[in-house]
Amino acid sequence: MKGQEWYQADEVAQEYDDKRFSQGGQLIDRREKEAVLEAIMPVEDRSILEIACGTGRFTVMLADRGADVVGLDISAAMLQQGRRKTQGANLEGTLEFLRGDAGRLPFPDDHFDTVVAMRFFHLADDPEAFLREMRRVSREQIVFDTFNRFSARSVYNWALPMGSRLYSKSEVSELLAKTNLTLVDVEDDFLAPYGLYRSIPNGLAEPIRTIDTALGGHPVTDHFASVSYWNTRLR
Repeated sequence: MKGQEWYQADEVAQEYDDKRFSQGGQLIDRREKEAVLEAIMPVEDRSILEIACGTGRFTVMLADRGADVVGLDISAAMLQQGRRKTQGANLEGTLEFLRGDAGRLPFPDDHFDTVVAMRFFHLADDPEAFLREMRRVSREQIVFDTFNRFSARSVYNWALPMGSRLYSKSEVSELLAKTNLTLVDVEDDFLAPYGLYRSIPNGLAEPIRTIDTALGGHPVTDHFASVSYWNTRLR
């Protein structure tokens, strides 16, 4: 995995949410959570694993809606931030944070209804191996996102601390075929890159998001979207 040392640093975990999901980054957070919920609904009583759960943005949301969730991450510092979010929380479902390696998941086969991996595959050095392991522990569904090769993200990718692996649609389709997964739905979004949104106040980001949404949703413009949200099922 790219950038493991950087990712596991205490100071990165402490600043992670504020740097990415404050200001205009709130719009990114909202859209990502919407994509996950739309793919999984109904959430209540589902058994869900999130790998690379970070500070628990999705794990806490899903547990609060009645799912039984395990959040797994390699970073102890990130997991500690996630646990702090749940202190005193009255969640409808259950939530456990667990430190572990996404390449060797400590669960038996077919253990979860759904496996979620958001903000993960852009760091994967061997995406097929990770996807196979996710498939092994899932009995129904895998939900994940990818950053797209033909997007604005490629322009500033070199400046990111960990860089990004960028994917074409055909590359992801090939990964699904190799791992015996069936595509249920894919949604493309964010013509403007994430970095732009999180660098400006929400009041400025909202009009940009309105234009972005209006231009998106078409075959031509979707080809240049920064991110794709993939909803897949086991064959």
